[in-house]
Amino acid sequence: MTTWTAPAVTRPSGSLSAPESELLPSLLDWHRSTFLFKCAGLTGSQLALASVGESNLSLLGLIRHLSKVERIWFRERFRGEPIERLHSTVEHKDADFEVLDPALASRDYAVLLEEQEAARLAAAGASMDDMAGEYSLRFIHVHMIGEYARHNGHADLIRQGVDGVTGA
Repeated sequence: MTTWTAPAVTRPSGSLSAPESELLPSLLDWHRSTFLFKCAGLTGSQLALASVGESNLSLLGLIRHLSKVERIWFRERFRGEPIERLHSTVEHKDADFEVLDPALASRDYAVLLEEQEAARLAAAGASMDDMAGEYSLRFIHVHMIGEYARHNGHADLIRQGVDGVTGA
């Protein structure tokens, strides 16, 4: 039996002076791939390891959390799709972080990739000025860039605690 490991990732490069409609999505894609890069080469068990002190954060928990927020911000809030929330229930609002199964890590990883692509499709062809309730697509991109940037910092600490790998 082969043990699944998170695949290698190549981070995209993009223009640093493109118009906002190109710059924000490409910066978000860079942060998305940076997070996946920090997971590369780890098994499901390693991804599920909460390696920083008393924290419940693990890379697998962050994979599940980022899937959830991709869905909420782009599909639910921006496009208004009537879809079920991922990884949280009334009984356990932090299920994305705390109800983990390392044996399902490859599935959770695939769900993140699917939600990232669904988010890209939800935003495709829309203007940064398009509104969804009180949120512009511009705000959603900036919010998600911040979400990934924050969690990429968490991922650095978690990864170092799992196997000593640092940086990038």
